Amino acid sequence: MRTTALAVAAVLTAGLAAFVAPGQAGAGERLPPAADPLLRKECGDCHMAFAPQMLPRRSWVALMNGLDDHFGEKATLPAAARQAIVAYLAGNAGDVTRSREGGKFMASIPGDRTPLRITETGRFLRKHDAREVPPDAWQRKSIGSKANCPACHLQAEQGNYDERAVRIPR
Repeated sequence: MRTTALAVAAVLTAGLAAFVAPGQAGAGERLPPAADPLLRKECGDCHMAFAPQMLPRRSWVALMNGLDDHFGEKATLPAAARQAIVAYLAGNAGDVTRSREGGKFMASIPGDRTPLRITETGRFLRKHDAREVPPDAWQRKSIGSKANCPACHLQAEQGNYDERAVRIPR
């Protein structure tokens, strides 16, 4: 048990070290990035390991319980790995931990909804409306999909979504 507690503390410390607190120079729109090495490996092999604060606990649990149809793909994980990832995501979800930007995501999700996509949250939709992102941008080969945050948010994997660090590729 002590080893598990130390491992959890190390993961949380690593995540917080990468976070710039609001009010600090250059803080902008930042979320603590996904710091769990297992999550980064298993999920990051196919897509960016998303910041847990972008969705509520109920969404992460539902998403991880539906890996047989993970957005049209069968995502398989050993049971122990799946349980560890669920525990990390649920324990660091936007409605469990509090961060300024995570709070903005949570405020944009009605309590009776369980979005499975970050791109379905009100926060994402407001920040990526047609005035900000040309509708044809999502079709560009250089972007590929709305879930490919690093295509435009150059420091997304470090948790930086500040508009000054955005470049929409052609």
